[in-house]
Amino acid sequence: MNRPFALVRHIDLGRIFTALRHRNYRLWFIGQTISLFGTWMQLTALGYLVFDLTRSPVYLGYVGFATGLPAWLFMAYAGVVADRMPRRKLIIMTQTAMMILAFGLAALTFLGLIRAWEIVLFAFALGVANAFDAPARQAFIKELVDTEDLTNAIALNSTMFNLGIALGPAVSGVTYALFGPGWCFAINGLSFIAIIVALRLMDLPPAAPAPIDGDRWRDLKEGFRYVVGHPVIRPIILLIAAGGLFGNAFLTLIPAWTVKILHGNAATNGWLHSARGVGALAGALLIASLGRFRFKGKLMTAGTFALPVFLFAFAAARRLPLSLLIMAGAGGATVLVMNLCNALVQTHVEERLRGRVMGIYTFAFFGLLPVGALWSGALAQGLGEPVAIVAGALTALAAAAAAWVFAPHLRRLP
Repeated sequence: MNRPFALVRHIDLGRIFTALRHRNYRLWFIGQTISLFGTWMQLTALGYLVFDLTRSPVYLGYVGFATGLPAWLFMAYAGVVADRMPRRKLIIMTQTAMMILAFGLAALTFLGLIRAWEIVLFAFALGVANAFDAPARQAFIKELVDTEDLTNAIALNSTMFNLGIALGPAVSGVTYALFGPGWCFAINGLSFIAIIVALRLMDLPPAAPAPIDGDRWRDLKEGFRYVVGHPVIRPIILLIAAGGLFGNAFLTLIPAWTVKILHGNAATNGWLHSARGVGALAGALLIASLGRFRFKGKLMTAGTFALPVFLFAFAAARRLPLSLLIMAGAGGATVLVMNLCNALVQTHVEERLRGRVMGIYTFAFFGLLPVGALWSGALAQGLGEPVAIVAGALTALAAAAAAWVFAPHLRRLP
């Protein structure tokens, strides 16, 4: 009877921003928050622009596939790179590349030269930059805070990520409707300046990546062998893979859902994404407020079951207010899974393998997102968007049940 109140007893609002006592993390937090705002403005506008140009949910799947394909090609190897070179330098390089691409996309849009196939190419190029950026960013957090503040830092990372989702899409929808998509891309380009400056201002000890000699492919195989043989990291990464392939496949369909099911426009599309961001932000703040709590496995498990339930509800909803509320719930459930999986992996991984393991971790999610985008787009084209979302929810529920049965130790993790 007391169990529903156990979580509340652990909440301490004074612990939410513990990681910000570290100067380097404060710089990271400010720079990333500004940059992610611009990123979500661009992502929201890009999806709606593609649907505006093609009126095809399949083409939304093409863009999603192009964005994620580089994860298959490069992300696991990028983890090796993150273990071999200074991570700050690598992140500055990738962020600069993404800034240049954003300005290029804005220029083509302002000139009226943008075509759907060009967006696919830009999506692929952005995916390449992100493939090298994501593992380095995940592993870099450990360099900014003490070990005891790592879970809080990961939760705050998610807070700023979802603050971007909460605000960026809404502003993007209004900007798109009033001024056109080009301004969304231009603002994103400018936002990268904040994180690049923040990285340069950090006072870090001399970079000394773990000494790795010999063949890089051998190093990559070592990372895979480590993951496959680890009793905690292996099932967690399988859960993350299921989330990328099924649990989050519905995101690709939001522009089509906006127009065909809710009969809305670009602003409606932005509100749906923002509602998900608000829920995710609330979930991230909840985790941050718990501090150094000892029931991460239970909370993560709850998230794996909650997400498909919200997806079933979203597939049935036909009114915008209810859809926004359900999207917020889905965002909160997603954060419980993603944040706590990340924290548990980073807690259990050996330092010398951190970059490689986080490369595999990010590949498991981002690498399967494009496959999820393809199957959901194709299924929506043939049978309709509600059927595609229900199919994803059913499979995500099956994955959660499999983890409950075959990996019961996960829910006992502290």
